[in-house]
Amino acid sequence: MAKTEKSFPRNFTGCLTCVQVLNIMVLLGFMLNYALRVNLTIAIVEMIYDDNDNLTAAMNITHGPHNVTEHPEHIEQTRYHWDTKQKNHLLGCFFWGYVLTELPGGRLAEIIGARRVFGYSTLLASILTLLTPGSAAIGFGWIVAVRVLLGFLLGATWPAILPMASKWIPPMDRSKFMSNMMASSLGAAMTMPICGFLIAHFGWESAFYFTGIIGVMWSVAWFAVVYDTPGQHPRISETERNYLMKALPQDNNSKGHMPVPWKRMLLSPPVWAIIITHGASVFGYFTVVNQLPSYIESILHFNIKHNGLLSSLPYLGKYLCALASSVLADWLRRSGKLSTTAARKLFTGFAVGLPGLLMIAQAYLGGDRVWSIAIFTSALTINGAVTAGYLGNGLDIAPNFSGTIFGMANTLSSFGGWLSTFMVGELTKENNTPEQWKIVFYILAGTYITGALCFVTFGSGEQQPWNSAKPTPDVEKPHEEQPLNEEKA
Repeated sequence: MAKTEKSFPRNFTGCLTCVQVLNIMVLLGFMLNYALRVNLTIAIVEMIYDDNDNLTAAMNITHGPHNVTEHPEHIEQTRYHWDTKQKNHLLGCFFWGYVLTELPGGRLAEIIGARRVFGYSTLLASILTLLTPGSAAIGFGWIVAVRVLLGFLLGATWPAILPMASKWIPPMDRSKFMSNMMASSLGAAMTMPICGFLIAHFGWESAFYFTGIIGVMWSVAWFAVVYDTPGQHPRISETERNYLMKALPQDNNSKGHMPVPWKRMLLSPPVWAIIITHGASVFGYFTVVNQLPSYIESILHFNIKHNGLLSSLPYLGKYLCALASSVLADWLRRSGKLSTTAARKLFTGFAVGLPGLLMIAQAYLGGDRVWSIAIFTSALTINGAVTAGYLGNGLDIAPNFSGTIFGMANTLSSFGGWLSTFMVGELTKENNTPEQWKIVFYILAGTYITGALCFVTFGSGEQQPWNSAKPTPDVEKPHEEQPLNEEKA
């Protein structure tokens, strides 16, 4: 039976605790993270001038590379003559920068703290968002550069949160904390209709100004209320500070940091279980989100993107499933009903393996519109349970290097969006038929199931011996963290 741990005291003073404030700010931060990313996908429809749009072509006033046209709702719009290749180039260039900072971002957060990495990355990304309309007016190359830099900055944010969790969140509460990352899906679901409304009434530029201003406001609040450790927080109550310092012993005065034990880490099966499973899960997620709507439109002749409710359901469902499964996982671990290892494997098998089985069902039942949408929504919803599975597993096995591990995993998974697009394009470019799409579904099923089996076989919830690597010899040795989740599988 797994060892139990006392639940975290929810309220010390009758108001929000610092941990609760951190949860709120991280949740809002990841909602904003996706808002800064997806605003272009909504605005680009109105940014590009369509020669077949309407009779306003005769009313255009030429200004170099772009035109000023009258919007159907009498809004003066600046539009650009970008072809399909340029459009896809602009939408995809975000990932050029994104993939470069996953691993450095996680390691940098371990060294200088997640407060600065997450906060400054989001602040600078918000400023770039405000500059996006102006960069488009200067030239196509400028807006591409802005999007690459945006990806470069936001890529560092995801792995940065895990090192912060190792300093603030007791082990038995970490699944629920990790569910805040899935608020990114909630952010996408909310950003789409809000930006759509703003674009319709104020022009496409408003989507960037709105998300950029919100980002700057969040960044100011982040630096005001969030600190890297309980010992550094100037307004934390003594009761909460003492509880956290006892639950998560740490030396806040240390000027050193532990070197990464690269050899032992790269030879660790639990690390590779996280990396491979994360890659498989994200590959499947990108394919389902980006490609199955094309299947539903081209094969079943129904455009799900035109139905606001149906297009938002998967994002909302994924977040709710992430939250519910994380609360359940923490309760099962805290009560001693499941060890950390058993809980991580159980929820990963559910969140990654079951969507694989649903893709097999899609291959057989996908000819029906209702079944396709039901399977499409269910697969994305169920995948939200990864927050109770492998997503925060780096905190279990090596809290001192959790940012580095997540950075490695997310670097691999960042190629998933490109790879899924390439795969579907190659399989359907000659024959866009239900038979070719069945191949896509079988590949997805195999990817999902392989990822689930990999983690169930090699995953672990026990802290690895190399997590306690000695610090660099020229600095003072920091107090070693002794997490509470030392239970055996």
